[in-house]
Amino acid sequence: MSTAILTGQPVPGSSIEGDLRSLGFDVRVAVDAADAERLVAEAPCEQRVALVDARFVGHVHALRLGLTDPRFPLAAVPGAVTAQPEGRVTLTRALARDNSAGGGTALAVDSLPDRIVTALADDGAEVYRPELGSLVAAVPADPQARNEARQAVADVDDEAVRLKSAVKSRDGFFTTHFISPYSRYLARWCARRGLTPNQVTTASLITALIAAACAATGTRGGFIAAGVLLIASFVLDCTDGQLARYSLQYSTLGAWLDATFDRAKEYAYYAGLALGAARGGDDVWALALGAMILQTCRHVVDFSFNEANHDATANTSPTAALSDKLDSVGWTVWVRRMIVLPIGERWAMIAVLTAATTPRITFYALLIGCAFAATYTTAGRVLRSLTRKAQRTDRAAQALADLADNGPPAGLLTRVARAPLGAPFLVALAGTVVLAVALFSGMTWAPVAGAFVYAIAAAQALYRPLKGPLDWLVPPLFRAAEYGTVLILAATADVNGALPAAFGLVAAVAYHHYDTVYRIRGNAGAPPAWLVRAIGGHEGRTLLVTVLAALLTASQFTVALTVLAVAVALLVLVESIRFWVSAGAPAVHDEGEPA
Repeated sequence: MSTAILTGQPVPGSSIEGDLRSLGFDVRVAVDAADAERLVAEAPCEQRVALVDARFVGHVHALRLGLTDPRFPLAAVPGAVTAQPEGRVTLTRALARDNSAGGGTALAVDSLPDRIVTALADDGAEVYRPELGSLVAAVPADPQARNEARQAVADVDDEAVRLKSAVKSRDGFFTTHFISPYSRYLARWCARRGLTPNQVTTASLITALIAAACAATGTRGGFIAAGVLLIASFVLDCTDGQLARYSLQYSTLGAWLDATFDRAKEYAYYAGLALGAARGGDDVWALALGAMILQTCRHVVDFSFNEANHDATANTSPTAALSDKLDSVGWTVWVRRMIVLPIGERWAMIAVLTAATTPRITFYALLIGCAFAATYTTAGRVLRSLTRKAQRTDRAAQALADLADNGPPAGLLTRVARAPLGAPFLVALAGTVVLAVALFSGMTWAPVAGAFVYAIAAAQALYRPLKGPLDWLVPPLFRAAEYGTVLILAATADVNGALPAAFGLVAAVAYHHYDTVYRIRGNAGAPPAWLVRAIGGHEGRTLLVTVLAALLTASQFTVALTVLAVAVALLVLVESIRFWVSAGAPAVHDEGEPA
């Protein structure tokens, strides 16, 4: 149990002690600042500790936001400050200095928690201050101010605010208008019954896998059930995040589950549709793999662009200004959110088409929709990049290099190269074009030569930092080249099992790339170098697959793809699980683009 220390003169009729206990705090009372310092020192070092002014007046949810969010070592609202174990030393030092100075540097402030927050700021410590909006959190100085604060508390329904804040501020049209109006109440229902976001996330995954199994039956009843269950899975997918925000149940394990299960659910459903179509005599594995590749490359474009620009200086452009202007016109916001086919619209379309049509039509519609969305978003971002004069940081360049996923062959070629051949983006584009031409040449060994040129291009593209205006396109180009190579060679093999094996291999590699993204977002860096070396890097895998296709028969190539898929999946999953359940994993929660 966490410890809350009330400071200052108690106020008759105050509910602060009960409010703190309802939030899971063991409440202690300090007679003065020295006593508060002693009680902080006596509190178990592995627990959260909070200092709260006894005169505090405010909503319970304001205290919840300020004192119970697990993501921040130090946090505060007016009249209260809290520290998790990793922030205890900083808090204790500020409290001791305040006592020794007889009131610290902010003597005009007679609230001890507020003085400590000022001292923490003077120390340069990062103190999280949640946006309270209409919620009240105050330390009234006199009875009149107290009465006014209490009236302000009575005028605002903090439960309504809590429910509203459980929903993402930025979401797609379908999610906002057809899911969130009731899923937020489902989240509250789960919270009141002690369910955790991780349990809801797992339920969403299980529901999606059952939907994929229904689709795999290949019957009309199975397709209808699959569509209904896919929507049910999406409702649960929205609920888990809303539950986490409603009850502030953030965790590193939850971050990992949330980051990976959406993709696992969607791609498993693609596989289910392909299996169902095969039962009806229609082979759509190439379409399923193409849809997975297109969707993954879309995400890489999002990730690369955001990483390249999130801390860039002078990060403005006429295109961005036009976008901001359009945001002021209400209807354009929803149109622009819908045409990028975010997860809500995409899953709704897939569910309806699965129930009403065939897997082939579903995949055609998905490919067309995603291709249009990818063209729209990428073109806009290219225009922004060409018209802005951003200075990208070393951190951004390193993030792009990590996303590129170069392996041992590129590392070797970099060491033997003496000078860069050109701009990183142009070099990567040239290598990708050469590889594509070789793959479609029809000659047995041409893809191997193309893959070797591609490996040289991969090495040259990362010869210098990726700070050019279009260098954020380097990782997406590499993803499209590697995944496309596997698709084309498997389709060319023209033997049963080749495309499903290729689907498994791309899924395993894509998981590794998503895992890389979320580690970078959590400021944890890229996966360990030994893992990248073990699975070969994108250029190493591309070269290996082309050599296998040239040396082996079609049936042998299928077996080789299967073995490679299993090996990559085992390596990346074991290391990823080890990392995300470890104590040092970042609490990453995706509140950005609703992809």
